[in-house]
Amino acid sequence: MSASVVVTGATGPLGRRVVARIAADPDVSRVVAVDAPAAAGTEDVETLAGIAGAPVEVHLLDLTDPALKALVQDAGAIVHLGVREGTAGPGQAPEALDGTGVVSGPSAGTRHLLDLAADQGVRTLVVLSSAMVYGANPNNPVPLTEDAPLHPDPELPFTIERAEVERLAGEWRDDVAGTDGPAATVAVLRPAVTVGRDRADWLARSPWTTVGVRVHGAEPPVQFLHFDDLAAAIDLARRDRLDGPFNVAPDGWIAAEQLRALSGPAPRVLLPAPFAERLASARSSYGLGGRSPAVLPYTMESWVVANDRLRAAGWSPTHSNEEAYVEGDPGGPLTSLNPKRRQLLSMGAVVGVAAAGLVGAVLVVRRRLRTR
Repeated sequence: MSASVVVTGATGPLGRRVVARIAADPDVSRVVAVDAPAAAGTEDVETLAGIAGAPVEVHLLDLTDPALKALVQDAGAIVHLGVREGTAGPGQAPEALDGTGVVSGPSAGTRHLLDLAADQGVRTLVVLSSAMVYGANPNNPVPLTEDAPLHPDPELPFTIERAEVERLAGEWRDDVAGTDGPAATVAVLRPAVTVGRDRADWLARSPWTTVGVRVHGAEPPVQFLHFDDLAAAIDLARRDRLDGPFNVAPDGWIAAEQLRALSGPAPRVLLPAPFAERLASARSSYGLGGRSPAVLPYTMESWVVANDRLRAAGWSPTHSNEEAYVEGDPGGPLTSLNPKRRQLLSMGAVVGVAAAGLVGAVLVVRRRLRTR
């Protein structure tokens, strides 16, 4: 029986699935499930502790906590998902935009974890990144392969943090390569938008929903990955000690018109890109809610990825894009309304967007007048 496996970001939908798969491995002696104190509730801890298979120890602590050293001491592998979103404290990380429910968090935590891994002789590392690190550019090939350069948006902290985790993991492998012992492997997984029934509320309010304000004429293909398939990819990377970057996505993608058909009737407001950007900026600047304008390019350009490399390593998706989306989409009240009622609600949405834009414009003018 092998040494233990440490899993960070373990209390969320993805983390629980990963821990359950690792605990079921007869070659694993125990699983050390770690997450930030503010991320997990009593129910999360009980769920993890009750997983069948190898014993699961749950520890709620920050990755910079000195107590982490003892947990990594006999680890044979580390699966670094990050920390669950919504954690409090200095350097609070933004919400995960790829649906995984975990964010990288402050780089100091990742650095501390990797330093401990090097000191304790860990040689197998799996880190979670995101397909969003490729950036959303008009000249992106369809699909993107792992050879494509990374272009994380400098105005989007989530993508910068994911790219930074990749960089730190690469440095760790280079540092360990100069030490005695077996070679180190670092598998970097870049998943597409990840969904599941137990996180359907996220999809409904995410940038990838089909409801609300959309940019006119922007209809890129999209991908939706099921939590179960991402967890399977992560466990495969650990068991087989995969090395290098791997995209994680179902075969192919969904065209915009097909996605609209899957989502059913919904209030959609199409705006020119400049207007949509100004509206998003105004709402963000004045705390009126809505998404960061830096996310808009990801809804306007393609960033779908190829899964050939991971498939060649032995992974295969059990859910198609369509199946994952349908399971992760909670639907909405519009699906049960008659056409006339849906039309009235859509008209109301248009009025609401116009009013929000007017409020934003007024606030901008007032701020400029005060400045003068």
